[in-house]
Amino acid sequence: MNNAKTGLHPDRAAHFLADRVRAHQIVSEAPAVVERTPQQYTEHVREMLDAYGPFTLTVDELIAEGDRVYARWTQSGRHVGPVDHHPPTGAPLTAVTSAVYRVTQGRIVEYWIQIDRQGITAQLQRTATKP
Repeated sequence: MNNAKTGLHPDRAAHFLADRVRAHQIVSEAPAVVERTPQQYTEHVREMLDAYGPFTLTVDELIAEGDRVYARWTQSGRHVGPVDHHPPTGAPLTAVTSAVYRVTQGRIVEYWIQIDRQGITAQLQRTATKP
């Protein structure tokens, strides 16, 4: 659908995010809610760049209704920094993710995100065992 290099302008987060955004995340099947400012989100993107390098994000599906937007995407990068206690290997990594965003006055105010962490872990384990 749409393929773009991402992480190129993390400082633009304030253009898309409210002053505080509630992020509902699933980590090891345990729901967690964090609040982030646009600046904290910018720092989060920089952490992803440290781990995955410049990555490509392909939007596979995008649906909007009312104040909700659903997005499913595939993100591809390289394992250039530590990820989940795995030292960098330089190997390609792909993550499949989906999220529902709640938008108010043209800015994201809340979202619910799910990342295929098991898929990432399996890729990291495979690259760790290669000679």
